[in-house]
Amino acid sequence: MTTIALERLTPGTLIPFGGNRATVVPPELAERFQPGDHLLVVQDSGDLLHVPAAQKALAEQAVGRAHAAFQAMGAVPDAAVTRFFALFADRLESESVWAAIAEANRQDVERARAAGRSTTRLAATDGMRRGMIDGLRAWRDAVATRGRVVERVEHEGWRIEQVVAPLGVVGFVFEGRPNVFADAAGVLRTGNTVVFRIGSDALGTAKAIVQHALDPALAEAGLPTGAVSLVESADRAAGWALFADRRLSLAVARGSGRAVAQLGSVARQTGTAVSLHGTGGAWMVVDRDADAERLSQVVRNSLDRKVCNTLNVCCIHRDRAAELVPVFLDALHAAGEARGHNCKLHVVAGSEFALPAHWRTATVRVRRAEGDREEPLTETLPEDQLGREWEWEDTPELSLVLVDDIDHAVRLFNRYSPQFTVSLLSGTRAVHDRFYEAVNAPFVGDGFTRWVDGQYALNQPELGLSNWENGRLLARSAILSGSGVFTLRSRVTQTDPSLRR
Repeated sequence: MTTIALERLTPGTLIPFGGNRATVVPPELAERFQPGDHLLVVQDSGDLLHVPAAQKALAEQAVGRAHAAFQAMGAVPDAAVTRFFALFADRLESESVWAAIAEANRQDVERARAAGRSTTRLAATDGMRRGMIDGLRAWRDAVATRGRVVERVEHEGWRIEQVVAPLGVVGFVFEGRPNVFADAAGVLRTGNTVVFRIGSDALGTAKAIVQHALDPALAEAGLPTGAVSLVESADRAAGWALFADRRLSLAVARGSGRAVAQLGSVARQTGTAVSLHGTGGAWMVVDRDADAERLSQVVRNSLDRKVCNTLNVCCIHRDRAAELVPVFLDALHAAGEARGHNCKLHVVAGSEFALPAHWRTATVRVRRAEGDREEPLTETLPEDQLGREWEWEDTPELSLVLVDDIDHAVRLFNRYSPQFTVSLLSGTRAVHDRFYEAVNAPFVGDGFTRWVDGQYALNQPELGLSNWENGRLLARSAILSGSGVFTLRSRVTQTDPSLRR
């Protein structure tokens, strides 16, 4: 087979994908493509991803530094890794260091607002700072597992041990959340290294964290240069190039659903294992015997802010709608008031009758990333749109649907949801057990949905949370933490030199 370098693209050229389909090179792509550039063809969708040579070079350099650092990590004692986490946390706690990071973040937030983009997760608040520091100190205090023997089998004349070992270089693409640096640095605890690519909105903040806190901590702790690397590019193509690099052992992506799915496809077709943290939105199922006061509290406490585990869909048993729907609506309204704003409801067609008249006719002022605007308080939603995740700023927004019974709710969840987080409110233990077995979700609870978080639930900062839209995960929790990024090596000790098979 003869291969040639791709120097140019011709408009209208058919590009095969998926085995039996083809897409066409558009004129604008052909015009942008230059010698030295790369074209990635996403086999799932036929998307043509243009990677300019400069972006590929940036990603390759960052992965090269991380790969070299990983080769050196075997000689780095666990005490040095512990010291890195301590120093990183101390620097974030320093007022002078934080002042520089906060100023970079202020500029990022201003640019994002001017562009009409969401800043709810971008702003480096005091709470975010505290969470980063606490997370790093949790890694500082975590038990080192590198080299731990998890299984030993004794044979006559020899024994074999299964030993925890580092996985390698982790590639990490995430949205504009600066605190993810502290979370994902946890992969160093098990001897791995990591390369980041952050969304353009938070790139200035990321650079400031690297310059003023992370790099100095790495150097002072004696860890190899490049153990934590940042791809300093605002171009999405840098993320595609990163995930197409075969030197990665794991590719982690979190952000919006389509972007994450695209990145995951690039990594998979390269042969790299992936952990995707895209579409979120929690569901809550309210059974016939649910307690009204409990419903009020858990709905309110599941809407304190918009993140992936925020309540997004509520299913209420039709037989209790007259009593429980008003309780639910009052809790939704209270969640909006707590943020100094209104709320927004989407009701599945056929369930509107359960709403008071003013909920069906009123308008409210809704805060969007692009600015405030007047909208209907309630809008009708087709059932097949129940999987839509509502991205809100300060106006809590979710969907409501009435269900005939628990089995009906389970069918809706398994068909339309991202198969992520679900809570059941019921006073019957047998119903909880049946629900747990039937619902296809990695996170199942019986109260508020916001418990789904590695640091909150397991005392371990998370790299991200995985849903089951693309299938269950092999031999690990859907909470991906630094301590979960490892492999196993087999080591044999032979005491009888005459052994033979």
